[in-house]
Amino acid sequence: MQSPVQDKSAAKSRPGTTGSAHGDATKYDFMVVSNRLPVDRCAPGDNGDDGSGWRRSPGGLVTALAPMMGKTDGAWVGWHGAPDETLEPFSHGGMDLVPVQLSDDEVELYYEGFSNATLWPLYHDVIAPPEFHRTWWDAYRKVNQRFADAVVRHADTNATVWVQDYQLQLVPRMLRKVRPDLRIGFFNHIPFPPPEIFAQLPWRQAIIDGLLGADLVGFQRASDAGNFMRSARRFLGASVKQQQVHVKDGDGEITHIARAQAFPISIDVQQISELAGRPDIIERARQIRQDLGNPKTILLGVDRLDYTKGIRHRLKAFEELLADGKLSVADATLIQVASPSRERVEQYRLLREEVEGTVGHINGTYDTLENTAVRYLHHSYPVEEMVALYLAADVMLVTALRDGMNLVAKEYVTARNNNDGALVLSEFAGAADQLKQALLMNPHDIDGLKSAIMTAVDMPAREASRRMKSMRKQILEHDVDHWSADFLQALNEKVIRDDT
Repeated sequence: MQSPVQDKSAAKSRPGTTGSAHGDATKYDFMVVSNRLPVDRCAPGDNGDDGSGWRRSPGGLVTALAPMMGKTDGAWVGWHGAPDETLEPFSHGGMDLVPVQLSDDEVELYYEGFSNATLWPLYHDVIAPPEFHRTWWDAYRKVNQRFADAVVRHADTNATVWVQDYQLQLVPRMLRKVRPDLRIGFFNHIPFPPPEIFAQLPWRQAIIDGLLGADLVGFQRASDAGNFMRSARRFLGASVKQQQVHVKDGDGEITHIARAQAFPISIDVQQISELAGRPDIIERARQIRQDLGNPKTILLGVDRLDYTKGIRHRLKAFEELLADGKLSVADATLIQVASPSRERVEQYRLLREEVEGTVGHINGTYDTLENTAVRYLHHSYPVEEMVALYLAADVMLVTALRDGMNLVAKEYVTARNNNDGALVLSEFAGAADQLKQALLMNPHDIDGLKSAIMTAVDMPAREASRRMKSMRKQILEHDVDHWSADFLQALNEKVIRDDT
């Protein structure tokens, strides 16, 4: 799909590759703003090193927007990952990057504190209790202002600015205040809670007001957009009409119309499909099965080690199936990949201890000399290894208690080029709205989860193929490029104001 962001490369000369070539005078017609820049530091010889000391970050957002950044007069604003270090703007892989500096205290208060110990649990239905600290809020406001200031310095007249995710919810209003000429979009990658939960946030009005600075606020699910609009009406007294808010200034004059819509994010379908067809990755999948003793069924879970992912519920269901005799370690193995996540946050340390203790208990109870019940892998793996795991697994378990989307589910389906395999998917993941032929279940219902797992294990090949074909068709037609183009096209549409 053609991107609605105009290709300006012929109209303007692009800045050079060194920081001194950019300076504050460099202006851009398109800017992406996210907590992190789309690059990671790397040592010489590391995978992905191109000699610059940086490599492109993995992830769907970078995959979706990096090609566009290279073709347009655009720049990406974000933190470069090292606290207490100031970098000048630079270029990498055809992208112009504008680093935002964060101190070590700000990383602790703004990121680990307010973003991940206040907003994250609150927005995920209070699965864990959120903490409310004024010092965290003060840091959040200060850092959001710094991101907004970086955009203001570099945004050309009438530029399009796309702000990403919950760490930067105040930025749209901050931009609107000083640069009303900008076209401002915001996309929330995680769920947005219902007003009854959002009401707990002491700074609820400021967050809603911050988001309403955007022309378009995007969400993963229609229900999230609805929750946001209901909160805007309840906490700001906003006039909401057909997913639109007529935003007024202090004098009661309408400044702009803010819209809220669902734009479910997707994956780089071409990359996953090509990897799944590579002979070396197909051979690696065969080797994985062989190393596990060629069990009849391999079940797979792939998650960040986060309390929202339902890992404990998954392990409990698997353990009960072993205890019931429905599964045996001779025939079934569960591979659980749990990537390290936020290890300086206390609740994440406790979760890791609980999960590892549960895995040890299951294996101690059910392992034999020849077979292991759960292969627990507390690592991050390159995409090639992940695709090999997708090919090796007969059943994919996505048991999230709350998830904005869950791209692992879409990656698994995309990798199944032979239309085999089965997906057990939580109805509380955004992906459930698109992947309706998955075995949908409520992860809080352990008996229902067990039933879904056994249905997947015993599913006839013809039915599995029918379901997988349907899911693959949906994903192939709605890849990550489709997502970004849809959002930007909607952002740039003219809105007819109806004041009646």
